[in-house]
Amino acid sequence: MSPEACFITLALVFVPFLILYVRKKGSKRLPPGPLGLPIIGQSLSLLRAMRSNTEERWLKERAAKYGPVSKLSLFGCPTVFLSGQDANKFAYTCDGSVLGSQQPASLRRITGERNIMELSGNDHRRVRGALLSFLKPEVLKQYVGTMAQEIRSHTEMHWHGKDEVQVMPLMKILTFDLICTLIFGIEKGKKRDELIKLSESMIAGILSVPVNLPFTRFNRSLRASAKMKSILKDVVVEKRRALDENKASPCRDLISCLVTLRDDDCSALLSDDEIVDNAVMVMLAGHDTSSILITFLIRLFAMNPSVYDAVVQEQEEIARSKAPDELLTWEDLTKMKYTWRVAVEMLRMNPPVFTSFRKVLKDIEFGGYAIPKGWQVVWAMCITHKDGSIFPEPETFDPSRFENQVAAPPYCFLAFGAGPRMCPGNEFARIETLWQYIIW
Repeated sequence: MSPEACFITLALVFVPFLILYVRKKGSKRLPPGPLGLPIIGQSLSLLRAMRSNTEERWLKERAAKYGPVSKLSLFGCPTVFLSGQDANKFAYTCDGSVLGSQQPASLRRITGERNIMELSGNDHRRVRGALLSFLKPEVLKQYVGTMAQEIRSHTEMHWHGKDEVQVMPLMKILTFDLICTLIFGIEKGKKRDELIKLSESMIAGILSVPVNLPFTRFNRSLRASAKMKSILKDVVVEKRRALDENKASPCRDLISCLVTLRDDDCSALLSDDEIVDNAVMVMLAGHDTSSILITFLIRLFAMNPSVYDAVVQEQEEIARSKAPDELLTWEDLTKMKYTWRVAVEMLRMNPPVFTSFRKVLKDIEFGGYAIPKGWQVVWAMCITHKDGSIFPEPETFDPSRFENQVAAPPYCFLAFGAGPRMCPGNEFARIETLWQYIIW
């Protein structure tokens, strides 16, 4: 057979396989959906929805239009939006070398590069373990009395004898007071007053287009962040000095606890930047989310007398077991089972944090689509929280959904995250929420 004939024969045999291979490779296409304008993309549209409290509808409409996997551009980065139980599981269990913990540029630059939301692998485990050394239940039990005193003082000053109150602003004051006491270890005064103003400026720009110009919300948040971190770095130095001189206890607050932690070589477990960045992150996570939850609950009680009456009945049963003016204890909190189910059902219907982000560290595929390295992945809690196949009649408020320990399939209820990314402060949030029920 001549060389030409051999070539033709080989071509006839292998070309069909080559065509099939190319078609197969080509099937790994990008998800559907437009990226929009450079840098801006769909950011302004989402931010408008957030400010009008229609972000849930915005996300659901997107999932309905493009399916469970779609592309867009958010906060200066090409993004893949995932929805559904499989997407949640993928995002929370994917190897740290594939999906990193990098948040949107605006959030990362405001909160700091060394907070737990930005870390992966050993660094994440190290910082998570450090935070849990203070935030675990057996340690938080020590602070029940402190929280009770803060809340009693707050109610006497802002609620008792008032004909009218503004719930959300007061909830933000109370949650920040608790954080200043238990996380920062800062007493009431000018420093605490300054910190609450700075925190409000920081929160306003956390999810924004990261354009650092003097007139932008992002710029104001960056400046507030720099001032807050400067104050907290001084706090770290002061606490280290007080601890070295045996003038303070490492159990007094989170910062004091983190300052004292050591690794196997007796070196500091966390750097000062890590202590400050994670104190800021805990502050943000525990301040806005808890105040939003409590505000929604108080509105619920005004609109749903049967739920209100059931909660009051449970609280009165606990109160009857107490002496006059006796503070609540950890054991009392464990008896608030119906009260907590009401809070959890509210978290299902109105999750204070409605999206989470990851950074793609290498080319991956999900749902038959390619997700390129360098993109970010975002998913939304409300998609599964309001899925009727998971939670029947999802728009109906029904605390009995959570009577059983397993109330939903894995990776469907995400108020506190899931898997190795479960929020380390979930017990703090539970205690903070239950304590604040005494206000009304």
